[in-house]
Amino acid sequence: MFDALYAGFAGLIANISNFMYSYLLIILLLAAGIYFTCRSKFVQLRLLGESIRVVSEKSDDEHAVSAFEALMVSTASRVGTGNIVGVANAIAIGGYGSVFWMWLIALVGGATAFVESTLAQIYKKRDEQGGSYGGPSYYIQAALKSRFLGVVFAVALVATYAGGFNMLASFNLIDSMSNYSFYAHTVTLMGRQFALVPVLGGALLAILVGICIMGSGKRIVKVTGVLVPVMGVLYIIMAVIVMVLNIGMLPQVLQRIFSAAFDVKAIFGGAAGFGSSAVMQGIKRGLYSNEAGVGSAPNAAAAANVSHPVKQGLVQMLSVFIDTILVCTATAMMCLCTGIIPSEELKGAPFVQSSLSTTFGPVGPYFITFALLLFAFTTLLGNLFYCEGCLNYIAGHTLEKGPMNLFRVIACLVVFLGAQMKFGLVWDLADVLMGVMALINLPVILILGGTAMRALNDYLAQKKAGKDPAFKAASIGLKEKTDFWN
Repeated sequence: MFDALYAGFAGLIANISNFMYSYLLIILLLAAGIYFTCRSKFVQLRLLGESIRVVSEKSDDEHAVSAFEALMVSTASRVGTGNIVGVANAIAIGGYGSVFWMWLIALVGGATAFVESTLAQIYKKRDEQGGSYGGPSYYIQAALKSRFLGVVFAVALVATYAGGFNMLASFNLIDSMSNYSFYAHTVTLMGRQFALVPVLGGALLAILVGICIMGSGKRIVKVTGVLVPVMGVLYIIMAVIVMVLNIGMLPQVLQRIFSAAFDVKAIFGGAAGFGSSAVMQGIKRGLYSNEAGVGSAPNAAAAANVSHPVKQGLVQMLSVFIDTILVCTATAMMCLCTGIIPSEELKGAPFVQSSLSTTFGPVGPYFITFALLLFAFTTLLGNLFYCEGCLNYIAGHTLEKGPMNLFRVIACLVVFLGAQMKFGLVWDLADVLMGVMALINLPVILILGGTAMRALNDYLAQKKAGKDPAFKAASIGLKEKTDFWN
């Protein structure tokens, strides 16, 4: 009975996911990204150097969240298990060409990320300690005068990040151990047999997350601020080593990425259908990885203490490049330069582990498991940071310790459940929930995009005059009252 219900639910979610990404999001994501790219005159390229400079700016208030710390929180959520397992899945299912489509969605997505994070800064709210918070729910309410839509978005975010994404992060970590001999051990619970590793591993991961999040949101910021740079640097160094050792394969790999991106099978998926195409897989995994336009990073962007909203827009734009152009490309090159032929049987962590084992022997799979542990853990923490802000918005006030701790306990249980799930459902559920967020956020930022563009023009005018840009709402004719810029 349980197996039949599970299979039926998994099939329903898979059908919804295919419909959303075949007919809705593929058009909306590309249209929004291209529109903002053109309107901002390729802000993601011409101001890339400025975004790197802005990250190093220190906050005037030592108790406030700096631009760098906000970058680390958003990157902790963006750079996660999707950068390893998600990329491997895209290549295994969609082939070489899916890498090109991931690059494209990141390139145009940089402009989208700039707009949504700039808006979050403009409409951010002041907390009791003088700091700030905000996100899509707040700019929806302030600019569109709709608290109802703001609440709908907040609910979707909590369901996506505390539910879909955290279950997926937990699953991907445990799945990376499926190639080890100890994974075969089972345990019987309530008359059903379960693999012992998902049960024990899921429980341990849930406990570790609980220990970390039972503090305040500031603790999450500090923990991710330490782990994310270490995690990213180690991973990219390993990728560079693999590429150097297999440098002869690189021209062939790049040629196949570009040629496969535009063949008939890449576009239409051949006999398996559009869902297995390079286009579909590249866009799905690119969006899951960098989250540009989903509406998550603006929650971190709003917490930063900067003199001009555009500064944080540039910082979050940089996060998209770190995620996809650096980390996702690192995974793709590690997989493809070792000569392993992509196949659906290798999807998931085993693809990356098999690729690394050809270069480093038995050490390779252990490195990937260790990397996934760091990626999963920082993803879980960053995701819950977003959720707590949205819960406060839904409640209309800062939640007391009791209700917030209840949510944290439930969130830890969800982490445990994710470790017990199966490949198809856990990925499709995350895709559908993420898609709901994007379907709300993208039309909103298209409506409000003019405000972000005026802020960009104001920033560039002040830079041209030799000033350190400082924002005033009146300078762009903003009629809505703001907590910080009036």
